[in-house]
Amino acid sequence: METQRTSTPFPNIPPIIESDDREYRDTGVPSTVAIAGHPLHPLSVIFPIAFLAGALVTDAVYFLVRDEFWARASFWLIVAGLAGGVVAAIIGMSDFLQIERVRKRTAGWAHMIINVTLLVLTVINLYLRIGNPVGGVLPWGLVLSTIVGTLTSASGWFGAELSYRHKIGVVGAGSRTEP
Repeated sequence: METQRTSTPFPNIPPIIESDDREYRDTGVPSTVAIAGHPLHPLSVIFPIAFLAGALVTDAVYFLVRDEFWARASFWLIVAGLAGGVVAAIIGMSDFLQIERVRKRTAGWAHMIINVTLLVLTVINLYLRIGNPVGGVLPWGLVLSTIVGTLTSASGWFGAELSYRHKIGVVGAGSRTEP
């Protein structure tokens, strides 16, 4: 005899913050910034994440070998990560402001607050290095890069909660307010 589930079937792990079974039956809410229905926010975050993770790696390598090349590489990775992060933030903020369902979810607020914090810390990290990329790495540049790398993972988790658990920013015709 087959038993009927009363909890969300996908993913079959407990939610970190909240879950609503109705969202699994809903088609989802499309992003407010899309091309041919394809949401741009998930696409726009790839490079900033890679650049800022790369800056953490190059800061760590500089710490180990003290070769100025790695400090300069970190500087330019942070510049590129910040530029891409601003673009991703603008796109993400459009969804946050225009899709009520995002603002009703704790994951939406956590994702937004962490990302604003990431951008502020990245600006500070860049400021420490302007004019002296080598002098800005140790100790605070490396510390900031480590914090940014850690927060990026947390933000990604909450972004995935929004997409996969709450079906926000996906291809669908659901309501922007409730499932």
